[in-house]
Amino acid sequence: MARKLSQLDRIPISELRRLGVERAAALDEQFGIRTVFDLLTHYPRRYIDRTHQAHIRELKMGEEAMVLARVERVASRRTRGRPPKTLVVATISDGTGRLQVSFFNQPWRAKQLHTGTEAVFFGKLDQYKGQKQLTNPVVDLIGNQTGRVIPVYPQSDKARIHSWDLARWIEEALERAGDFADPVPEWVLDRFDLIDRTAAFRGIHLPSVPEEHRAARNRLVLDELLRVQLALVERKRHIERTTRGIAHGRPGALVERFWKHLPFERTLDQRRAVDEIADDLAKPYPMHRLLQGDVGSGKTVVAVAALLVAVEGGRQGAFMAPTEVLAEQHAAGITALVDGMTVGDAGATLFGERPLRVELLANRVGAADRRRILAELADGQVDLVIGTHALIQSDVEFASLGVVVIDEQHRFGVEQRAALRDKSGDEAVPDVLVMTATPIPRTAAMTVYGDLDVTVIKSRPAGRQPITTSWAKTEDDEADVWDAVRREVESGRQAYVVCPLIEESEKLEARSAEDTYARLEADELKGLRLGLLHGRLSAADKDATMHHFREGRLDVLVATTVIEVGVDVPNATVMVILDADRFGIAQLHQLRGRVGRGSERSWCYLVSQSDTPEAEARLGALVASTDGFELAEVDLELRGEGTIMGERQKGRSDLKLASLRRDRMWVERAREVALEIVDGEGGLAAHPGLVDDVGLFLDEDEKDFLLKD
Repeated sequence: MARKLSQLDRIPISELRRLGVERAAALDEQFGIRTVFDLLTHYPRRYIDRTHQAHIRELKMGEEAMVLARVERVASRRTRGRPPKTLVVATISDGTGRLQVSFFNQPWRAKQLHTGTEAVFFGKLDQYKGQKQLTNPVVDLIGNQTGRVIPVYPQSDKARIHSWDLARWIEEALERAGDFADPVPEWVLDRFDLIDRTAAFRGIHLPSVPEEHRAARNRLVLDELLRVQLALVERKRHIERTTRGIAHGRPGALVERFWKHLPFERTLDQRRAVDEIADDLAKPYPMHRLLQGDVGSGKTVVAVAALLVAVEGGRQGAFMAPTEVLAEQHAAGITALVDGMTVGDAGATLFGERPLRVELLANRVGAADRRRILAELADGQVDLVIGTHALIQSDVEFASLGVVVIDEQHRFGVEQRAALRDKSGDEAVPDVLVMTATPIPRTAAMTVYGDLDVTVIKSRPAGRQPITTSWAKTEDDEADVWDAVRREVESGRQAYVVCPLIEESEKLEARSAEDTYARLEADELKGLRLGLLHGRLSAADKDATMHHFREGRLDVLVATTVIEVGVDVPNATVMVILDADRFGIAQLHQLRGRVGRGSERSWCYLVSQSDTPEAEARLGALVASTDGFELAEVDLELRGEGTIMGERQKGRSDLKLASLRRDRMWVERAREVALEIVDGEGGLAAHPGLVDDVGLFLDEDEKDFLLKD
């Protein structure tokens, strides 16, 4: 009988004949391999094609090379330096020539590479005392394999688990597994010219020619991505089927007055975004949309329009910010945007209208004011409330909550939706709009946030000035940066100085900011009015410092990354980021986005003396582009998808083979197929094999939510 993946996931690896209890424990500890399924999805990291492999005599100086060779002799000695180091030197040969390989401070290599050992050596060819050598190469022990294409697996020298061990165990697992059940419909395989699952697992592990492992990879990549997309599309459709929303009316007179009230013209992207959101709000099931736009693209105006649609229909809106500082800032900004606007209220005045009410719920709100706001929220006198996630706590009640906007919180789970249902005033679930200023590559958005509809704002409002970004690499360059800060302050502008990121401790990061503040105040920026902002200050001190900076009573704000998102001071025109190489591309772009928010020209200075390839790539990208979407693609290339996939909810690792960078086409195809299956006759339930596959990658809570009605 054909085997399902879930059946293989119930067979412990200790049942394999060639694998003892000790080795099974080591596989679990080193690789998280516990079952036969885990073992079969421990894929090769590369292959040696013996018909086209490089030979030692063909290697060129300075180029990276991979050779399959046998160890002829090996020796170990201590160097004379202080402290002394262990040097292991081996001579290897492949029949076409000899080569020396050297390992510094890896004494165990002398035992690993005993005479007669056959291994793959991967490294850059250089020269030492006239002799060609590889220094500290990657070594894969493959044993005496005779196949024309040899798979090379991720291995562990520490646990003495080598590539040939894994190849042996995987071959036994494949033999005993037999044929695999294939739940992917035949029409999908035909459409994309894919092989069946049995051929794919054999082809990825036991290819006889390179074309076999390439065809196998395509099939298994589609499998991985399809499982993710089926879960996401089914989640989306499940919510639409089972959750009652609020069918708001189309934007009317209140929203129209808001547009006329704005001191600027809307961009085409903003208009399109509002139309997409308005279409969602008119539907009978809850909106769950991601609004992504580059820094300064005008997302808040779009969000306020969505909230006003709720108010126009007699309901309330809530705006959640990730921090108290941002909640206060959004409250000030939104209050200004709707200043002078009125809403209908038959019992309010002779004319049946009252001013539109906006309130802030934050720590700085006193106890008496908080009680008043909570009471007025509960009886419907407050139209819009701004705060942190505390807005969905038990003591906050709404008369009729219609729309929620969440700033910079990409995941909004089942528990929060349930909390919102309780807040809505009836059984209907409010519409949710999630905003992010961190652009996400299309493939990542489809894979990580595929259960949300996505709206993108790319264009910037008219009048916004581009930001000039420079990399200060030397002490002289840094001196020029401080001169530039002084010039801008003398012209009536303000500046930010962001201190180095220290991941180990908020306490250390605060100390770094304090030390930087003291140094600048005494030296480079002496005589200017400096403020200090970091995470360990009290909420009152943070609020006071930000208030003074917004009011222009401070020239320079020395801060940690607490200012990363959303802080909006149009008069600030200079951003200085110290030790910029410690930050990622997305974070650097966010920090840069704190300037260039007014009509004046702005500058961002990346201060770093690092010359590592990583720094060159990241900082060079920031200097070359201010387009957040372009930078997001660069970031995906540099970081890989591991960190991005880490943003998914808690199920087991989905992507072992697929790459969001290399497999963009397959992401699109998997989404296309998932929509056809879930929206087809009988939905996902009509494909029990796929249901079984998808369930393998979900935890129990997610299974209950998705796969049971």
